[in-house]
Amino acid sequence: MAKTSEYIPPKVWHWEMESGGQFAGINRPIAGPTHDKELPVGKHPLQLYSLATPNGVKVTVLLEELLALGREEADYDAWLVNILEGDQFGSGFVEINPNSKIPALVDTTTTPPTRIFESGAILVYLAEKYDAFLPTEASARAECMSWLFWQMGSVPFLGGGFGHFYAYAPEKWEYPINRYTMEVKRQLDVLDRNLASRRYLCGEDYNIADIANHAWYGALVMGRLYDAGEFLDVASYTNVVRWSQDIQERPAVRRGQRVNRVWGDESKQLPERHDASDLD
Repeated sequence: MAKTSEYIPPKVWHWEMESGGQFAGINRPIAGPTHDKELPVGKHPLQLYSLATPNGVKVTVLLEELLALGREEADYDAWLVNILEGDQFGSGFVEINPNSKIPALVDTTTTPPTRIFESGAILVYLAEKYDAFLPTEASARAECMSWLFWQMGSVPFLGGGFGHFYAYAPEKWEYPINRYTMEVKRQLDVLDRNLASRRYLCGEDYNIADIANHAWYGALVMGRLYDAGEFLDVASYTNVVRWSQDIQERPAVRRGQRVNRVWGDESKQLPERHDASDLD
């Protein structure tokens, strides 16, 4: 490993406004709103405020899957929250998610309306509300929840760890890239071993655990995340690749991936969704 100047932490850390990296302009060590901005409200029972990052895609995919099952009461408006422009720090958004992260959802069918934040919590809420994609038998439900929370606990090492230092940090540092690469490959191996004997993460049935994990690890092995497929040798995780491709063939998955997307192929972008016909 190349020698570098040792960093000596100060006795008390102080925030430097511009610390480098792609997200330096919006990251800060304090919570709360930076500006007043009310959130728009559409005509549908569910109001989603999001962006088509993997965490946002989890929710739009589930909503499209519910609609595909005929759950018309799960229709939704999807409003764009551009995190690179600081929309997540508007007063209206902070009111429904004090953590200022996408996605956030408001269910207007309850009195008062119910706010739900954190993508995993939104998936569970919707699956329970519409009685779909979440097993009800105790052991099967426990397995589903285990893989869902495995994703919630593991993916910060993929995103904030590997993704940051490999793709977004202002410089390439060997130690953190090696450290997080090792962990991401271990996670892929966990998935690959489980999927060696199962069609989906929990068995023969597709559920919210698959939706959550596919948004991150499916995108990774299909070359849609951090342009790191060759570096991580994702093709060697054959069971994960098979599972990812299987899920990607679902029409609701492809529709959900388009919602709140504002980059890449223009034919796959849909900044906001307010009617099913928007996805035609």
